[in-house]
Amino acid sequence: MELSGGCHCGTGLFYSNAQTLPGLIDVQSGTYDTPEAIPARIHIQVAERISWMERAHELPAFERFPPTD
Repeated sequence: MELSGGCHCGTGLFYSNAQTLPGLIDVQSGTYDTPEAIPARIHIQVAERISWMERAHELPAFERFPPTD
């Protein structure tokens, strides 16, 4: 049986599938009131990931935009 959680606006809140994810419920972390409270523990669905995404966390990061000078 497949369950897909959602609110009235259509946003998916969770996903559960006893065949592919036995005993697990995938909760969409972007839907938390405070997403920082529960850090990510794994990456899923990476089979077709663009190769450079594996190291994207190593790229320079800016709070808003990079400097223009």
